[in-house]
Amino acid sequence: MSYVMPALLVVASLMGAGMILPQVLRFRRNRSADGVSGAWVGVGVAINAWWVVYAVAESLWGLVPVSGVAFVLYCVIAFQYAALAGRGSVRKIAVGVVATGMAPLPFLLAGGWSAAGLCIGLVYAVQYSPATITAVRAVDLSGISPVTWTMAFVEASIWFVYGLVETDVALLVGGAGGAVLSGIVLVCLLRRLSPALRVAAEYP
Repeated sequence: MSYVMPALLVVASLMGAGMILPQVLRFRRNRSADGVSGAWVGVGVAINAWWVVYAVAESLWGLVPVSGVAFVLYCVIAFQYAALAGRGSVRKIAVGVVATGMAPLPFLLAGGWSAAGLCIGLVYAVQYSPATITAVRAVDLSGISPVTWTMAFVEASIWFVYGLVETDVALLVGGAGGAVLSGIVLVCLLRRLSPALRVAAEYP
């Protein structure tokens, strides 16, 4: 058991740091943002910034590398999405950044990092909701990378297990919510038999 959790942390870090890369590559290759939520991109930027700060404050060092790299890659996606989806998409990204960035502040001021961590976990649990809603409603999902969402599901599941071991409520809530919502996106891809799914074996 002493080797299991470090191994899971390595896998989760690789998944979390790498899950955005297939989406970056897909944007660059397909030049399409169809089925991708701008609000999800903005939430991703803000929530990963919060995870870095929370991990340092609570000495959860396993979270720092994955959150830091994910923050950078979400920023890259934000620029790509804005270029592909047009000027109006900037507002969608900004809404996600501001709403997520402000949410934990009252909890931090009122109850310290324990309260802020719970809020961050709750936000992480629902951070995929804009992407999930868009995927459920959209007809064309060709802009979505199935590899990204498979990795998101695995990563969230591992953080849920890590939260159980560390008895960290933020990770428990965040991991459970992330696994459920990313799983729904994967189901949408499977059910729609989108172009994204058909080329998944060949391209990221």
